[in-house]
Amino acid sequence: MVTASLSSRQGTVVPEPGEIPDLARYDHVIVACSFGKDSLASTLHLLEKGVAPQRIELWHHRVDDDGDVFDWPHVPDYGRHLAAALGVRLYFSARRGGIVREMLRENAPTAPVWFDTPTGRVTVGGKGPPNTRRRFPQVSANLSVRWCSPYAKIMVADGALRNQARFSHARTLFVTGERAAESANRARYAVFERHRADCRDGRIRRHIDHWRPVHAWSEADVWQILRRHGVIPPLPYQLGFGRLSCLACVFMSADQAATLRHMDPDRFARLCEWERAFGCTIRRDRDLGTLASGGTVYGPVRQHPGLVRRALCHRWRGRVLTSPEQWVLPAGAFGESAGPV
Repeated sequence: MVTASLSSRQGTVVPEPGEIPDLARYDHVIVACSFGKDSLASTLHLLEKGVAPQRIELWHHRVDDDGDVFDWPHVPDYGRHLAAALGVRLYFSARRGGIVREMLRENAPTAPVWFDTPTGRVTVGGKGPPNTRRRFPQVSANLSVRWCSPYAKIMVADGALRNQARFSHARTLFVTGERAAESANRARYAVFERHRADCRDGRIRRHIDHWRPVHAWSEADVWQILRRHGVIPPLPYQLGFGRLSCLACVFMSADQAATLRHMDPDRFARLCEWERAFGCTIRRDRDLGTLASGGTVYGPVRQHPGLVRRALCHRWRGRVLTSPEQWVLPAGAFGESAGPV
């Protein structure tokens, strides 16, 4: 492995800052899990607080669906291996056709959402009015501009929560891994609140609380819990990336753009071609080619072509767990994150 140096709502008791909700009171405990370090830390924190593995569900949104444009190809299979190793359940979901279908949408409705459940796959939606997108998601805190997050992840989870009878007349804890240190905007997020899909006061009594257990954690805290459990993080961290976002994340820095162009020139060229076709760039001040030309390829990417090949492969090869003593801090730790605003 590559290394680096080392509010109160009706029917809800809101924990004080630094406290945790009564985890035993929930029928379902769900973690929205990208398999990045913060969602992994949230999962491990639940285990450390006594939540039995069989009670935990990891929900992973496949932002490309079955395509291969924006996301890291190896991550879903890494997730399968890690979920099995931890003894937790894993359910996939996506908007049909992923980000690309929504981005290329022309005089057509937004695609339906599918999600896996304990009894099989369910598809909902797709019956909206036709209209046209033909535009990249752009760098912004405004989710109507950076539409990839709501359309490929947030709304997908909401649809899965609202369209499963098992969440009616039940208490669900929905866990996400945002940290205050990531951005000024995320620092303002509530640690504990009623989820958007909550309907506890309605006929169906769908009680859903949203908890951000690592909101106050430092990055060092996050890496320490991964070390304690011996969780080997996904390959982007080992290749020098500071966070596990999309491979073609709209927040990419100049160095990350240069690294993407070096690792996967065909994928990079396709993104540049779409920028020209749309007449709209991901960043308002420059196109991707100009951004990449101003950056430097990450050293571990140049030094470890075998890791790059593994990262761009759809099958995970290797371990997901090791001993705390053998665990190694990855090269991307405490490095450039180029994360959300």
